[in-house]
Amino acid sequence: MTAAIQCPLFVPATRANLIPKALASGADAVIVDLEDAVAVDRKDEARAALASFLGEHPDARVHVRINTPTSGELDADLEVCRGHAGIAGIVAPKAESRGALERIASLGKPVWPLLETPAGILALAELTRVRGVERYSFGALDFAFEAGVTPDSDGGRAVLDHARYQLLIHSHAAGLIPPLESVFPDFQNVDRLHAIARRASDMGFGGMLCIHPAQIATVKKAFSPTEDELSWAQRVMEASRTNEAAFQVDGQMVDAPVLARARRILALN
Repeated sequence: MTAAIQCPLFVPATRANLIPKALASGADAVIVDLEDAVAVDRKDEARAALASFLGEHPDARVHVRINTPTSGELDADLEVCRGHAGIAGIVAPKAESRGALERIASLGKPVWPLLETPAGILALAELTRVRGVERYSFGALDFAFEAGVTPDSDGGRAVLDHARYQLLIHSHAAGLIPPLESVFPDFQNVDRLHAIARRASDMGFGGMLCIHPAQIATVKKAFSPTEDELSWAQRVMEASRTNEAAFQVDGQMVDAPVLARARRILALN
């Protein structure tokens, strides 16, 4: 089920009244945010609002982004997550420590570490060994700040892509669900969002974090096969029924890896 989650949508815990709308928005999952979207002096209020919502909506299922291990808020966040079956998974920001992830994973809920720092990228070999880690996501804005790069410059994009490469390689090597691409803050720029999401899909990401319901349809379209891709995959599968081993489709050689790619494309439709 989680493998099909392509566009999770963030909702601030302090605006719990928006959670039902988010659940009905078409998002594949809703991430209730206790971290960046909540002011420091409103953390208790945010946890209380989340607990109240879950108590009033026992059938609802949400993920929760908790606070960092160094924030002083982690114990209280985990207590809320431990006490509610409606919390389907935990998003762990600024993941850098295997011990911290093991503590979060001990709750028995799937964990999505958020890679937002160079230290987190360097620790990936250790972090992927934590039982309970299901998939990673990338936090490009925080990573750019931590690394001191300009996000929208050629140099900045090169550094961010290097981090993406590491995240993808470690995720696939560990057999995890493909990671989620970072949020795109300009939710009104549909063309740019589609281009970024499509590029992430081509790179091997499994979806993209969303911050506004208006982004959902665009992200889903970008991560879905195009008509040309579907048509090619169907031709490959049809040819495979009457051919063995390697054969040609559209003048190109088809062997086992190409056949596997055609099956994957059709499975995404």
